[in-house]
Amino acid sequence: MAGRPSIVEVNSEGPVVQAPPTDGVIDDILATLRQRGGRATHARRLILGALLQPGHHRAEEIAAVVRKQAPDVHLTTVYRNLDELERLRIVDRTYVSHSPATFHLASVTHGHLACQVCGSIDDLPAEAFATLREIAMTEHGFQITLDRFAIPGRCAQCQ
Repeated sequence: MAGRPSIVEVNSEGPVVQAPPTDGVIDDILATLRQRGGRATHARRLILGALLQPGHHRAEEIAAVVRKQAPDVHLTTVYRNLDELERLRIVDRTYVSHSPATFHLASVTHGHLACQVCGSIDDLPAEAFATLREIAMTEHGFQITLDRFAIPGRCAQCQ
């Protein structure tokens, strides 16, 4: 759609303007959102655009991206929208130790490797946890939920 502001991302130097993802991707996500009973708003479109950038993002980072395009969108609005997008299974929230939650678009079930030094988060396929899931279930009757699962440690760069 012509006239839409560019999507931006946040890097170590702050918000940076990026080329926008195809509006078709955001439109497809918004169609799914509507099918699940949600409303497609301008703020949600901007939040989804921020979430299309690679990685796991804290709410404050998402808000910084959104506010570059819509300064009147407050952090509380971003939090409320992230809560609703999570409820509608559009977004996954991951908690890593004592750090703020991170968010990413819902995808195939996977776990996370979280660096305790630099805060980086890498995805790990669900298959990597097959033995752990089996032991947890057979020996403890416990079902592991991988979409919010993070293993703390040190990444290759921080070792």
